[in-house]
Amino acid sequence: MPHKLINIRNLSSSAYVIRLERKNIFFKAGQCFNLGIKGSGVNREYSIYSGENDPYLEFLIKEVRDGTVSPALRKVKKGAEIELHGPYGSFTIDPKQINQGRFLFIGTGTGIAPFHSFIRTYPKLDHQIIVGIRTLSEQYDPPDYDISKIVHCVSREPWDGFNGRVTSYLFDKTLDSTNTCYLCGNQSMIHDAYELLRGKGFSGDQIFTEAFF
Repeated sequence: MPHKLINIRNLSSSAYVIRLERKNIFFKAGQCFNLGIKGSGVNREYSIYSGENDPYLEFLIKEVRDGTVSPALRKVKKGAEIELHGPYGSFTIDPKQINQGRFLFIGTGTGIAPFHSFIRTYPKLDHQIIVGIRTLSEQYDPPDYDISKIVHCVSREPWDGFNGRVTSYLFDKTLDSTNTCYLCGNQSMIHDAYELLRGKGFSGDQIFTEAFF
């Protein structure tokens, strides 16, 4: 289904947010959509970045060098149409837990997208975000987050916060094993973080995963 492009916000040399008209699309925070250039027949899957109540659809996209879809989407002009299919997936929060559960969100890079959707949709959600990034330029839309509820683990640039990978941070931390955990990002992080969480007393039923690549 074609949706008009409202605008594109460039966040860094390699990441941007694309905003599309919403029309009558219904989705649950954390789900994903397939996006592609109209008529190309090629699309890629991206997690929703906007909240359930926003009047538009937003997606946080990392431009893959020599990629087929992400560089092309970045060049689409305002008002042009983009193919969109979805929503898909079950990387969502159980409505029964929204007001009584505690959540630990762990991601890498643009894997923070579904967590952004969660907190826009449920602003009173009891949560903590731990996100791994390579450089400080990968702190996407930092004003959107409560600084007391987000930890950036920076692996390739020295700074005053935590230096190292997400898994190194988790390894040294005492974690509350009553939390429900959501992991989103690259597969190696998800595999390692899953094993770390299991070793710290979390059951498999408490851990939900969404691998980007």
